[in-house]
Amino acid sequence: MIKLYDFELSGSCYKIRLFMSLLELQHEAQIVDFVNKEHKTDKYTSLNPFGEVPIFEDDELRLRDAQAILVYLAKKYDRSNQWFPDDAASMGKIVQWLSTGGGEVMNAAGARLVKILNYPLDLEKLQTGAHRVFTIMNEHLATREWLELGHPTIADIACFPYTALAGEGGIDLNQYPNLRSWIKRMKALPGFITMPGI
Repeated sequence: MIKLYDFELSGSCYKIRLFMSLLELQHEAQIVDFVNKEHKTDKYTSLNPFGEVPIFEDDELRLRDAQAILVYLAKKYDRSNQWFPDDAASMGKIVQWLSTGGGEVMNAAGARLVKILNYPLDLEKLQTGAHRVFTIMNEHLATREWLELGHPTIADIACFPYTALAGEGGIDLNQYPNLRSWIKRMKALPGFITMPGI
């Protein structure tokens, strides 16, 4: 049985919930009190020494990092082989966006932490970093509907949550029409589920 150590307002946890919904996978949720930093306690650092959520278990396997979990779910449970195809070119194209979803897009996540939970981070720097990546994504999406391969992949799942939640970090997406159209396409996927803020 799949178990997800989850926090409802985490975009990184939502990536996993969303993808499992798209794959029609059942799971057990273990709610983590992120606001009171339960993920930093010994109980959770024994599961993930980095003290972060999500944490994912499937029988004897335990994984941390949302992007790694997306890869695992795609390779084990996607019978269509569309979300993370096996050929080298497709894998390379997708993985570069997994890095973006866990990297540059996280500027928007940081800005949201400042706005919602009053984290002591440099809001202006985070917003500037988010605008930079959203400009790149918006230009990339000018000639395509999905980030790669002409259909939805885990690249889209990896980059979607904190892009769609950007407004909660004080980041206006009105100047990114291609990005906003992509968000609408994501929301129209069969099996799509939402989270607070999206």
